[in-house]
Amino acid sequence: MRNVFSLTATAFLLAAIANGSEFQVTDYGAKPDGQTIDTTSIQRAIDEAARAHGTVVFKPGVYLTGALFLKSGVQFRVNEGVTIRGVQDTSAYPEMPTRIAGIEMTWPSALLNVYEQSNVRIFGKGSIDGNGKYWWDQYWALRKQYDGKGLRWAADYDCKRVRLIQIYRSSDVQLEDLTLQRSGFWTVHLCYSHDLRVDGITIRNNIGGRGPSTDGIDVDSSSHVLVQRCDIECNDDALCMKAGRDAGGLRVNQPTEDVTIRDCTVRVGAAGFTVGSETSGGIRRVDVSGLHVFAGAPNGILFKSARTRGGTVDHINVRDVHLENVAVPVRVALNWNPRYSYAQIPPGIQNVPPYYRILAQPVPTSQGMPHLRDVQISDLTATGARSAFEVSGYPSDPIEDFLFEHLNIAAKAAGTIADAENWTFIDTEIHTADGSHIVLKDCRNIKGLE
Repeated sequence: MRNVFSLTATAFLLAAIANGSEFQVTDYGAKPDGQTIDTTSIQRAIDEAARAHGTVVFKPGVYLTGALFLKSGVQFRVNEGVTIRGVQDTSAYPEMPTRIAGIEMTWPSALLNVYEQSNVRIFGKGSIDGNGKYWWDQYWALRKQYDGKGLRWAADYDCKRVRLIQIYRSSDVQLEDLTLQRSGFWTVHLCYSHDLRVDGITIRNNIGGRGPSTDGIDVDSSSHVLVQRCDIECNDDALCMKAGRDAGGLRVNQPTEDVTIRDCTVRVGAAGFTVGSETSGGIRRVDVSGLHVFAGAPNGILFKSARTRGGTVDHINVRDVHLENVAVPVRVALNWNPRYSYAQIPPGIQNVPPYYRILAQPVPTSQGMPHLRDVQISDLTATGARSAFEVSGYPSDPIEDFLFEHLNIAAKAAGTIADAENWTFIDTEIHTADGSHIVLKDCRNIKGLE
């Protein structure tokens, strides 16, 4: 795996620091009073900084704003004592082409956007606050209408919630040291981009409620990505690899690859480290180390997909993992959440949106089966688990070539592994309160389990 952050970006940053040009947003009319809408003023400062490859800076206070668009060559410094807070008005975030939850569609822009740009740095000890409860409430209200109509799968697409930071079709971008909170939807979305660094970010999305679908960091059909020293509380996947959904994702066919994640803490989320459920373009060569996960996440390492996703997940290496009171240390669910995963348009719906048809487009079995193979998990310790393993795939397409080394798991029960082939356990200890051993179903060539 080559260096995940290019020399081009490093050279740019050194040049920008040497340049020293600063663009103070208050000079362009911004008022840090938490009441004035500062979108136009801050954007003017960004545009001027782009011409000089300079740095946008803020005086202490709260800046209320809609969508902002960072430009190539800009540094955006949010110092301690500064909060960039999102306006609670979806019209303040213009809709643009992007990808959301695995399909391409128009969607509100994020609070901060790096859209088709390069050489951008967003950094500082300050806060980016999505003010997200406005969108959380809209989502739950829509779910009350949709769940009984067979439209659970559509709610996430129809309720257009605002992401906090979007990096889209861009390169050589750094996010450093910020506190990100109350995102309306996904927090950091890295999509169709390369040579990215996310370093020292703190995510706190459960302030004032538990925001639905507030993923932490989503690496989506992107490559050469480094994520390190992040501390995450969210209400969905914390550190997640994605690569497209079903027919739309298979058409795009762009993988996530060459990703390094190290020294991260997950306090609340759906899992510590997740692959999927969007796997259509393939996910490969991901290296995870130094992961600490607490009881607020029910899963430690989670692989998920569906029989219409397709794609191959391989060469995943996870090591040095510490799980405290996490219910399931290792979970594989390749028929994940059917009400969400399988879109069927109910009869009688008028004015069907184009993205409904994309989501419901049939996928042949030969393309739809996801493939999961060549995974190594080592040096994992877990205490207070419910079951050590919960693994299920498909008998016709087994989960292949997993290697486990130096595992020590304390759980109420050992759990189940189904539809696996060529799995090896070396120096693995599973201590169960009920005295159970792992139940194997439709498995072949499993070595090293007593």
